[in-house]
Amino acid sequence: MPKINPKLKTLDDLYSLEKESHFLTEQPQAGKKSMEDSVTFLSPHLICPFRRHPFRLYEGERLDDFVASVSAHGILTPVIVRKIEQDENGYEYEMLAGHNRRNAAMLIGLEYIPCIVKENLSDEEAWIYVIETNVLQRSFSDMLPSEKAAVLSIQYSKMFSQGKRNDIIEELKKLNKPDYSRENISCGSDFHKLKNRDKLGEAYDLTGRAVANYVRAATLIDPLKNRLDNKELTLTISVTLSYLSETEQQVVESVLSENEYNLDGKKAALLRSYAGRLDKNLTEQILSGEKMRKPKSNAPPPFKLKAKIYSKYFKPDTKATEIEQVIDEALSLYFSQRKQKGV
Repeated sequence: MPKINPKLKTLDDLYSLEKESHFLTEQPQAGKKSMEDSVTFLSPHLICPFRRHPFRLYEGERLDDFVASVSAHGILTPVIVRKIEQDENGYEYEMLAGHNRRNAAMLIGLEYIPCIVKENLSDEEAWIYVIETNVLQRSFSDMLPSEKAAVLSIQYSKMFSQGKRNDIIEELKKLNKPDYSRENISCGSDFHKLKNRDKLGEAYDLTGRAVANYVRAATLIDPLKNRLDNKELTLTISVTLSYLSETEQQVVESVLSENEYNLDGKKAALLRSYAGRLDKNLTEQILSGEKMRKPKSNAPPPFKLKAKIYSKYFKPDTKATEIEQVIDEALSLYFSQRKQKGV
């Protein structure tokens, strides 16, 4: 991995709170900069969502309330974007922080939104902005399971740098706390240096095993993550499914979508046992329960002959093997005679 040279700028470059009212009424020209060139006004149509954005956007009543607020007051806080090469859809920027603000702006038809443009960011730094912005904005305990998985997965990954995280968190905290001081607020622990799940878990009141489970769940395809968030799957079942390939996970999702099968721990374990060989037909058999049913036996049900019946024909000291032999011979003779009589 090439050496990273992050260009993290000052508070004025990230946000300028002193002139928030500037965003309430003015409709600036495209690309116009203001407040010492720290904020650029861009069309929201030039900004694409962050690839595989792990956090859910506002929906329903919460979205309606947010749209009404933006409509009444405008966007008070600039979004954070990074410059990208223009793609086939005309996007020139990628959203890092502000997906809900962009969404609201597009719904009410704002031509431009205030943006902090980051250039030459590595993918690692981009992920840190996305993750840490959401962590700072709301409690980890309030996040959906898939969102917790995204946070823990990126923070536990080999590419994650605690030093860069500290710098970016300091930037972001200065947004909401102008009197923020690095001396009186810790920006994190050394768990990334240690790469220890228990250390990481301590930061979020989780066990090391729970951290490992969330990290595994982060590898699920998005539709299965949605099922986890909607409590259709437990975290344990999600971890089991995470050992399937992406193609096999898609097969599982397809069969679940087409039917109303219940996916429990036993079925998930059986699916995993066929990893590498799982196709739609086999998945259908497992999820329907057909594969788990034991074949019906042609043998008669177990039967115990009562002592009061056979004791009439045998002495008390007769061995069990002798009794069994006599009964076998007697039954053989009985059914042979019935066959001869055509019964």
